[in-house]
Amino acid sequence: MLKGFTRSFRPLEILTEEQVTTIQIRILDVLRETGVRFDSQWALQFFKEHGCEVDFENNRVRFQEGLVEESLRKCPSSFRVKAKNSENDLVLGGNTVHFKCSAGMQTINLDTYEQRKPTKEDYVEMVKVLDALPNVDCFSAYPYFGFDGVPPVMAIPEGIALMAKHSTKLITAVSNYGCDITSIKIAQAIGVEFLGGVTASPPMTWYDDQVLAARRFVEVGYPIATWDGCVHGGTGPATIAGSIITSCAEHISMIVLIQLLHPGHSVIPSHFSFPMNMKSGGPAFGAIGCSLSNTMFNQVWRKYGIPTTNANCGYANSKRFDYQQGYEKASGAAFAALSGANLIEFQGCVFGELAAHPLMAILDDDIAGMVGRFIKGEEISDETLAIDLIEEVGPIPGSYLSKEHTRKWWKKEQFLPTAADWLTYPEWTRMGKRGCLDYAKERMDEILATYKPASLTSSEEEDIDRILEEAREDYRERGLISDKEWAVYKRV
Repeated sequence: MLKGFTRSFRPLEILTEEQVTTIQIRILDVLRETGVRFDSQWALQFFKEHGCEVDFENNRVRFQEGLVEESLRKCPSSFRVKAKNSENDLVLGGNTVHFKCSAGMQTINLDTYEQRKPTKEDYVEMVKVLDALPNVDCFSAYPYFGFDGVPPVMAIPEGIALMAKHSTKLITAVSNYGCDITSIKIAQAIGVEFLGGVTASPPMTWYDDQVLAARRFVEVGYPIATWDGCVHGGTGPATIAGSIITSCAEHISMIVLIQLLHPGHSVIPSHFSFPMNMKSGGPAFGAIGCSLSNTMFNQVWRKYGIPTTNANCGYANSKRFDYQQGYEKASGAAFAALSGANLIEFQGCVFGELAAHPLMAILDDDIAGMVGRFIKGEEISDETLAIDLIEEVGPIPGSYLSKEHTRKWWKKEQFLPTAADWLTYPEWTRMGKRGCLDYAKERMDEILATYKPASLTSSEEEDIDRILEEAREDYRERGLISDKEWAVYKRV
């Protein structure tokens, strides 16, 4: 049985058909008139050979609408990605919604909420908890950006290796210092596919390392997630409609390249856009503008017939496990699922992309389950309408509690969170007045004590270790790991 939740009703739409058409026409205008910057001599020459207008002096590529529309038509409307265990394969597209973990640079001290670098043990614990959570279907490229003692260039490769060793769920691979090369080798060593990720640099720019990564992902046949990342009013227009146009231009320009390389290649645009917090100049994580942007983005890409990721839902502005954290995340996830996102980046992050924690992932997983239950909708049948039962029970003193119908249906109808306070007030006072964080701690302890993820073979473990060693030596030779970093790294 395939993973994920299936939406049973029409997706939420906030644009008219005419408005969607207008946005798509304006995207074509921007691609044709303004163009997109590619800081890659190979890409410039490649586009020139395929009929694009190329300004080599300014690294600008302008696209004719015929090529754009043909490239979009070649993209599959859904596709399957192979995980280590077939039960963890994902089909992205259609009415199915999946959740993936979000990310943080560091972990936090739960007593002070101060951030600190995670240890290797912290990283492994995070991976195990995420692997155990029922609504996490996919890993991002890193739940943490490396761990203590690891040089920055090895942060993602070391994390990919730990995810591969301690989870059988789908993993996302990105490119940073060419680390996609190592990720691809690890995927091939354990016989899986990764979801390849390439990221634009707003406004409307692709750098050479991301072009190279796209070429490598195409070569091995891995589906590709194209990422935007504008901040409205900073690296994109302050208006959501305007920022949608620049973000879509970024995605489409890379999709044209991918489809020229390999017609029919699977892609999924990932929307990671935020309003600007005009008080601080940073992204306004958790703002309602994120949801408006996601909803419009999903509606535009649904008309293209291409699946989407909403990647900003798991990033709140709160730095604590508090009410603000909950409402910012829950609203973001709900609007994303209702409006048709196929993949939602969600569980784990505490603030921005700066911190994450397994307790947050456990609480987030309950939100994901609630959202999933809602989009499942309701079955309308003779059995659920229960007319015969209503006739049998009648008015007071009738009761439905003892009926077989109740025993059969109550668990199907309700979603039962794993880390929530559902006690009556007398029970709550008698049992220590515990809250959701207390229950999440209990669940984390239980997972770490009892959960046993599927293990790799000894030869697969050895292959991963060999691949990591090759990456370390390569970065050392290129001068990307200093002697000081190397001395600390060897001890880790």
